Amino acid sequence: MTGPDQVRTLGAADENDAAPIRHVIDLITGAWRTQAVHAAVRLDLPDHVRDGHRSDEALADRTETGVDHIGRLMSLLVALGLFERDTERQYQLTDAGAQLLRDAPGSLRDMCLLHGEEFYAAWGHAHDAVAGEKTTGFALAYGQECYAYLQEHNDVAKRFQRALRASNQVVCDAAPHALDFAGKRIIDVGGGNGALLAAVLRAVPDATGQLVDLPHMAEIAKGELADFLGDRAEVRSGDMFESVPEGGDVYLLSRVLGDWGDEDCERILTNCRRAMSASSRLIVIERFVTDRPGMLLPQLWDVHLMVINGGRQRIFTGVEQLVERAGFRLAETVDLPLETTALVLEPSGA
Repeated sequence: MTGPDQVRTLGAADENDAAPIRHVIDLITGAWRTQAVHAAVRLDLPDHVRDGHRSDEALADRTETGVDHIGRLMSLLVALGLFERDTERQYQLTDAGAQLLRDAPGSLRDMCLLHGEEFYAAWGHAHDAVAGEKTTGFALAYGQECYAYLQEHNDVAKRFQRALRASNQVVCDAAPHALDFAGKRIIDVGGGNGALLAAVLRAVPDATGQLVDLPHMAEIAKGELADFLGDRAEVRSGDMFESVPEGGDVYLLSRVLGDWGDEDCERILTNCRRAMSASSRLIVIERFVTDRPGMLLPQLWDVHLMVINGGRQRIFTGVEQLVERAGFRLAETVDLPLETTALVLEPSGA
Protein backbone atom coordinates (compact mmCIF):
# COMPACT_ATOMS: atom_id res chain seq x y z
CA MET A 1 0.00 0.00 0.00
CA THR A 2 1.43 3.38 -1.00
CA GLY A 3 1.47 6.36 1.32
CA PRO A 4 0.51 9.93 0.46
CA ASP A 5 4.02 10.65 -0.81
CA GLN A 6 4.03 7.66 -3.17
CA VAL A 7 0.70 8.25 -4.93
CA ARG A 8 0.73 7.14 -8.55
CA THR A 9 -0.67 9.74 -10.93
CA LEU A 10 -2.61 9.22 -14.13
CA GLY A 11 -0.94 9.77 -17.45
CA ALA A 12 -2.03 12.55 -19.79
CA ALA A 13 -4.12 10.17 -21.90
CA ASP A 14 -6.02 8.91 -18.85
CA GLU A 15 -6.64 12.49 -17.68
CA ASN A 16 -7.99 13.46 -21.08
CA ASP A 17 -10.33 10.46 -21.10
CA ALA A 18 -11.63 11.34 -17.64
CA ALA A 19 -12.01 15.10 -18.29
CA PRO A 20 -15.53 14.99 -19.83
CA ILE A 21 -16.78 12.78 -17.00
CA ARG A 22 -15.23 15.07 -14.38
CA HIS A 23 -16.80 18.07 -16.09
CA VAL A 24 -20.29 16.57 -15.86
CA ILE A 25 -19.75 15.49 -12.25
CA ASP A 26 -18.66 19.03 -11.35
CA LEU A 27 -21.85 20.35 -12.93
CA ILE A 28 -24.28 17.97 -11.26
CA THR A 29 -22.71 18.37 -7.81
CA GLY A 30 -23.04 22.15 -7.95
CA ALA A 31 -26.15 21.92 -5.77
CA TRP A 32 -24.08 20.25 -3.07
CA ARG A 33 -21.73 23.22 -3.02
CA THR A 34 -24.68 25.60 -2.75
CA GLN A 35 -26.05 23.74 0.25
CA ALA A 36 -22.64 23.39 1.92
CA VAL A 37 -22.19 27.17 1.80
CA HIS A 38 -25.79 27.63 2.94
CA ALA A 39 -25.16 25.36 5.93
CA ALA A 40 -22.01 27.30 6.80
CA VAL A 41 -23.95 30.55 6.81
CA ARG A 42 -26.91 29.13 8.74
CA LEU A 43 -24.45 27.92 11.40
CA ASP A 44 -22.56 31.27 11.35
CA LEU A 45 -19.28 29.39 10.85
CA PRO A 46 -17.46 32.37 9.30
CA ASP A 47 -18.34 34.55 12.31
CA HIS A 48 -17.42 31.85 14.82
CA VAL A 49 -14.00 31.30 13.23
CA ARG A 50 -13.40 35.05 13.06
CA ASP A 51 -14.30 35.27 16.76
CA GLY A 52 -11.70 32.67 17.76
CA HIS A 53 -13.56 29.34 17.63
CA ARG A 54 -11.01 27.79 15.33
CA SER A 55 -11.10 24.02 16.01
CA ASP A 56 -13.66 21.36 15.17
CA GLU A 57 -14.36 20.91 18.87
CA ALA A 58 -14.86 24.63 19.48
CA LEU A 59 -17.12 24.99 16.44
CA ALA A 60 -19.16 21.94 17.42
CA ASP A 61 -19.65 23.36 20.91
CA ARG A 62 -20.55 26.80 19.57
CA THR A 63 -23.06 25.46 17.04
CA GLU A 64 -24.40 22.59 19.18
CA THR A 65 -23.47 20.03 16.53
CA GLY A 66 -21.35 16.88 16.53
CA VAL A 67 -17.56 17.15 16.17
CA ASP A 68 -17.51 14.56 13.39
CA HIS A 69 -20.21 16.29 11.36
CA ILE A 70 -18.81 19.79 11.73
CA GLY A 71 -15.31 18.55 10.92
CA ARG A 72 -16.48 16.94 7.69
CA LEU A 73 -18.37 20.04 6.63
CA MET A 74 -15.37 22.22 7.42
CA SER A 75 -13.12 19.96 5.33
CA LEU A 76 -15.41 20.55 2.36
CA LEU A 77 -15.48 24.29 3.02
CA VAL A 78 -11.68 24.30 3.11
CA ALA A 79 -11.66 22.52 -0.27
CA LEU A 80 -14.13 25.13 -1.56
CA GLY A 81 -11.78 27.93 -0.56
CA LEU A 82 -13.81 29.56 2.22
CA PHE A 83 -11.43 28.53 5.03
CA GLU A 84 -7.81 27.50 5.46
CA ARG A 85 -6.65 24.85 7.94
CA ASP A 86 -3.20 24.45 9.45
CA THR A 87 -1.44 21.27 10.53
CA GLU A 88 -3.12 21.47 13.96
CA ARG A 89 -6.58 21.65 12.34
CA GLN A 90 -7.02 25.28 13.29
CA TYR A 91 -9.14 27.27 10.84
CA GLN A 92 -8.77 30.75 9.38
CA LEU A 93 -11.08 32.66 7.05
CA THR A 94 -10.00 33.24 3.48
CA ASP A 95 -10.84 36.45 1.66
CA ALA A 96 -13.79 34.65 0.06
CA GLY A 97 -15.01 33.33 3.41
CA ALA A 98 -14.85 36.83 4.88
CA GLN A 99 -17.56 37.88 2.42
CA LEU A 100 -19.99 35.75 4.43
CA LEU A 101 -19.53 37.52 7.77
CA ARG A 102 -22.68 39.11 9.15
CA ASP A 103 -21.05 42.52 9.52
CA ALA A 104 -18.85 42.48 6.42
CA PRO A 105 -19.36 45.51 4.15
CA GLY A 106 -21.54 44.25 1.33
CA SER A 107 -21.89 40.86 3.04
CA LEU A 108 -23.07 38.04 0.76
CA ARG A 109 -24.63 36.20 3.71
CA ASP A 110 -28.22 37.02 2.73
CA MET A 111 -27.53 36.00 -0.87
CA CYS A 112 -26.36 32.60 0.38
CA LEU A 113 -29.51 32.22 2.47
CA LEU A 114 -31.79 33.26 -0.39
CA HIS A 115 -30.13 31.02 -2.95
CA GLY A 116 -29.95 28.14 -0.49
CA GLU A 117 -33.62 28.38 0.52
CA GLU A 118 -36.24 30.18 -1.60
CA PHE A 119 -34.34 30.17 -4.87
CA TYR A 120 -33.08 26.63 -4.29
CA ALA A 121 -36.65 25.40 -3.89
CA ALA A 122 -37.71 27.26 -7.04
CA TRP A 123 -34.86 25.75 -9.06
CA GLY A 124 -36.15 22.33 -8.08
CA HIS A 125 -38.92 23.07 -10.59
CA ALA A 126 -36.64 24.32 -13.37
CA HIS A 127 -37.78 21.58 -15.74
CA ASP A 128 -41.44 22.50 -15.22
CA ALA A 129 -40.68 26.21 -15.73
CA VAL A 130 -38.92 25.47 -19.01
CA ALA A 131 -41.43 22.92 -20.27
CA GLY A 132 -44.61 24.61 -19.08
CA GLU A 133 -43.83 28.18 -20.20
CA LYS A 134 -46.90 29.49 -18.34
CA THR A 135 -45.62 29.30 -14.79
CA THR A 136 -42.42 29.80 -12.84
CA GLY A 137 -40.45 27.49 -10.60
CA PHE A 138 -41.04 29.89 -7.73
CA ALA A 139 -44.83 29.73 -8.14
CA LEU A 140 -44.70 25.94 -8.24
CA ALA A 141 -42.60 25.85 -5.06
CA TYR A 142 -44.52 28.45 -3.06
CA GLY A 143 -47.99 28.64 -4.61
CA GLN A 144 -47.65 32.25 -5.78
CA GLU A 145 -45.35 34.36 -7.88
CA CYS A 146 -42.17 35.77 -6.38
CA TYR A 147 -43.16 39.42 -5.97
CA ALA A 148 -46.55 38.57 -4.49
CA TYR A 149 -44.81 36.24 -2.05
CA LEU A 150 -42.33 38.95 -1.05
CA GLN A 151 -45.17 41.39 -0.34
CA GLU A 152 -46.66 38.91 2.14
CA HIS A 153 -43.37 37.76 3.75
CA ASN A 154 -41.57 40.81 5.03
CA ASP A 155 -38.59 38.91 6.44
CA VAL A 156 -37.88 37.28 3.08
CA ALA A 157 -38.45 40.60 1.29
CA LYS A 158 -35.83 42.28 3.48
CA ARG A 159 -33.40 39.43 2.85
CA PHE A 160 -34.10 39.72 -0.88
CA GLN A 161 -33.32 43.44 -0.85
CA ARG A 162 -30.12 42.95 1.15
CA ALA A 163 -29.02 40.19 -1.22
CA LEU A 164 -29.82 42.31 -4.26
CA ARG A 165 -27.89 45.22 -2.82
CA ALA A 166 -24.86 43.05 -2.06
CA SER A 167 -24.81 41.52 -5.54
CA ASN A 168 -25.10 44.97 -7.13
CA GLN A 169 -22.69 46.88 -4.90
CA VAL A 170 -19.52 46.24 -6.88
CA VAL A 171 -21.33 47.43 -10.03
CA CYS A 172 -22.72 50.46 -8.20
CA ASP A 173 -19.25 51.42 -6.98
CA ALA A 174 -17.74 51.06 -10.45
CA ALA A 175 -20.46 52.88 -12.42
CA PRO A 176 -19.59 56.47 -11.34
CA HIS A 177 -16.02 55.99 -12.51
CA ALA A 178 -16.91 54.33 -15.81
CA LEU A 179 -19.74 56.64 -16.86
CA ASP A 180 -20.13 60.42 -17.13
CA PHE A 181 -22.29 61.87 -14.35
CA ALA A 182 -20.31 65.07 -13.70
CA GLY A 183 -22.63 68.03 -13.15
CA LYS A 184 -25.64 66.01 -14.28
CA ARG A 185 -29.16 65.77 -12.92
CA ILE A 186 -29.92 62.05 -12.75
CA ILE A 187 -33.36 60.43 -12.87
CA ASP A 188 -33.09 56.86 -11.54
CA VAL A 189 -36.19 55.10 -12.92
CA GLY A 190 -37.21 52.03 -10.91
CA GLY A 191 -34.21 52.80 -8.71
CA GLY A 192 -35.08 50.23 -6.05
CA ASN A 193 -33.22 50.63 -2.77
CA GLY A 194 -31.24 53.63 -4.00
CA ALA A 195 -27.80 52.02 -3.81
CA LEU A 196 -26.76 53.01 -7.34
CA LEU A 197 -27.87 56.62 -7.07
CA ALA A 198 -26.23 56.92 -3.65
CA ALA A 199 -22.96 55.55 -5.04
CA VAL A 200 -23.05 58.07 -7.88
CA LEU A 201 -23.78 61.00 -5.57
CA ARG A 202 -20.97 59.98 -3.22
CA ALA A 203 -18.46 59.73 -6.06
CA VAL A 204 -19.59 62.77 -8.09
CA PRO A 205 -19.97 65.81 -5.79
CA ASP A 206 -21.64 68.08 -8.35
CA ALA A 207 -24.28 65.54 -9.47
CA THR A 208 -27.89 65.67 -8.25
CA GLY A 209 -30.60 63.06 -8.57
CA GLN A 210 -34.16 61.91 -8.22
CA LEU A 211 -35.21 58.32 -7.63
CA VAL A 212 -38.61 57.09 -8.78
CA ASP A 213 -40.15 53.78 -7.74
CA LEU A 214 -43.30 52.28 -6.26
CA PRO A 215 -44.22 53.51 -2.75
CA HIS A 216 -42.81 50.57 -0.76
CA MET A 217 -39.46 50.81 -2.57
CA ALA A 218 -39.39 54.61 -2.35
CA GLU A 219 -39.50 54.34 1.44
CA ILE A 220 -36.51 52.00 1.44
CA ALA A 221 -34.59 54.32 -0.91
CA LYS A 222 -35.12 57.27 1.43
CA GLY A 223 -33.01 55.47 4.02
CA GLU A 224 -30.20 54.76 1.56
CA LEU A 225 -30.23 58.37 0.29
CA ALA A 226 -30.73 60.02 3.68
CA ASP A 227 -27.40 61.88 3.51
CA PHE A 228 -28.41 63.57 0.26
CA LEU A 229 -32.15 64.27 0.70
CA GLY A 230 -33.23 67.90 0.62
CA ASP A 231 -29.95 68.99 -0.91
CA ARG A 232 -28.81 66.83 -3.79
CA ALA A 233 -31.45 64.11 -3.97
CA GLU A 234 -35.17 63.52 -3.80
CA VAL A 235 -37.31 60.39 -3.79
CA ARG A 236 -40.78 60.23 -5.26
CA SER A 237 -43.35 57.50 -5.64
CA GLY A 238 -44.29 56.77 -9.19
CA ASP A 239 -45.06 54.10 -11.76
CA MET A 240 -42.66 53.91 -14.69
CA PHE A 241 -45.41 52.30 -16.77
CA GLU A 242 -47.44 55.48 -16.43
CA SER A 243 -44.87 58.24 -16.78
CA VAL A 244 -41.27 59.27 -16.07
CA PRO A 245 -40.26 62.70 -14.64
CA GLU A 246 -38.90 65.28 -17.04
CA GLY A 247 -35.83 67.46 -16.54
CA GLY A 248 -33.05 64.88 -16.33
CA ASP A 249 -29.68 65.03 -18.05
CA VAL A 250 -29.10 61.32 -17.43
CA TYR A 251 -31.80 58.69 -17.00
CA LEU A 252 -30.95 55.35 -15.39
CA LEU A 253 -32.58 51.95 -15.84
CA SER A 254 -30.44 49.58 -13.78
CA ARG A 255 -31.47 45.92 -13.78
CA VAL A 256 -35.05 46.85 -14.58
CA LEU A 257 -35.65 45.50 -18.07
CA GLY A 258 -34.79 41.94 -17.10
CA ASP A 259 -37.96 41.71 -15.02
CA TRP A 260 -40.34 42.43 -17.89
CA GLY A 261 -41.40 41.20 -21.33
CA ASP A 262 -40.65 43.07 -24.55
CA GLU A 263 -43.97 44.92 -24.64
CA ASP A 264 -43.58 46.18 -21.07
CA CYS A 265 -39.93 47.11 -21.66
CA GLU A 266 -40.82 49.08 -24.76
CA ARG A 267 -43.43 50.95 -22.73
CA ILE A 268 -40.87 51.83 -20.04
CA LEU A 269 -38.30 52.94 -22.63
CA THR A 270 -40.91 55.00 -24.51
CA ASN A 271 -41.91 56.80 -21.30
CA CYS A 272 -38.24 57.61 -20.68
CA ARG A 273 -37.90 58.91 -24.23
CA ARG A 274 -40.93 61.19 -23.81
CA ALA A 275 -39.44 62.70 -20.66
CA MET A 276 -36.00 63.33 -22.16
CA SER A 277 -34.68 66.31 -24.04
CA ALA A 278 -32.58 65.99 -27.18
CA SER A 279 -29.41 66.25 -25.10
CA SER A 280 -30.44 63.75 -22.42
CA ARG A 281 -28.96 60.29 -22.25
CA LEU A 282 -30.43 57.01 -21.01
CA ILE A 283 -28.10 54.48 -19.39
CA VAL A 284 -29.36 50.89 -19.27
CA ILE A 285 -27.38 48.57 -16.97
CA GLU A 286 -27.98 44.84 -17.40
CA ARG A 287 -26.31 41.55 -18.11
CA PHE A 288 -26.74 40.79 -21.80
CA VAL A 289 -26.44 37.38 -23.39
CA THR A 290 -23.67 37.46 -26.02
CA ASP A 291 -21.25 35.10 -27.73
CA ARG A 292 -18.23 36.70 -26.04
CA PRO A 293 -15.86 34.06 -24.59
CA GLY A 294 -15.98 33.58 -20.83
CA MET A 295 -19.38 35.24 -20.39
CA LEU A 296 -21.34 32.74 -18.29
CA LEU A 297 -23.16 34.87 -15.71
CA PRO A 298 -25.61 36.40 -18.22
CA GLN A 299 -26.75 32.94 -19.34
CA LEU A 300 -27.04 31.73 -15.76
CA TRP A 301 -28.97 34.82 -14.74
CA ASP A 302 -31.21 34.51 -17.80
CA VAL A 303 -32.42 31.04 -16.80
CA HIS A 304 -32.56 32.10 -13.14
CA LEU A 305 -34.98 34.91 -13.99
CA MET A 306 -37.08 32.52 -16.07
CA VAL A 307 -37.34 30.17 -13.08
CA ILE A 308 -37.91 32.86 -10.44
CA ASN A 309 -40.16 35.49 -12.00
CA GLY A 310 -40.52 34.79 -15.71
CA GLY A 311 -38.04 37.53 -16.63
CA ARG A 312 -35.03 37.28 -18.88
CA GLN A 313 -31.57 38.60 -19.68
CA ARG A 314 -31.86 39.72 -23.25
CA ILE A 315 -29.71 38.85 -26.22
CA PHE A 316 -27.68 41.93 -27.07
CA THR A 317 -28.91 42.15 -30.67
CA GLY A 318 -32.51 41.92 -29.47
CA VAL A 319 -31.95 44.82 -27.09
CA GLU A 320 -30.67 46.98 -29.94
CA GLN A 321 -33.92 46.39 -31.83
CA LEU A 322 -35.98 47.06 -28.71
CA VAL A 323 -34.38 50.43 -27.97
CA GLU A 324 -34.64 51.47 -31.61
CA ARG A 325 -38.41 50.86 -31.56
CA ALA A 326 -38.62 53.09 -28.46
CA GLY A 327 -36.84 55.97 -30.21
CA PHE A 328 -33.21 55.49 -29.19
CA ARG A 329 -29.91 54.72 -30.80
CA LEU A 330 -26.88 53.16 -29.14
CA ALA A 331 -24.10 55.68 -28.54
CA GLU A 332 -21.71 53.58 -26.46
CA THR A 333 -21.30 50.33 -24.52
CA VAL A 334 -19.30 50.23 -21.29
CA ASP A 335 -18.16 47.06 -19.52
CA LEU A 336 -18.79 46.94 -15.76
CA PRO A 337 -17.79 44.24 -13.21
CA LEU A 338 -19.37 40.80 -13.00
CA GLU A 339 -20.11 40.59 -16.73
CA THR A 340 -22.47 43.58 -16.56
CA THR A 341 -22.79 46.08 -19.39
CA ALA A 342 -23.99 49.68 -19.53
CA LEU A 343 -25.67 50.86 -22.73
CA VAL A 344 -25.50 54.61 -23.24
CA LEU A 345 -28.50 55.56 -25.40
CA GLU A 346 -29.38 58.87 -27.04
CA PRO A 347 -32.69 59.87 -28.58
CA SER A 348 -32.90 59.08 -32.29
CA GLY A 349 -32.15 62.15 -34.35
CA ALA A 350 -30.27 63.85 -31.50
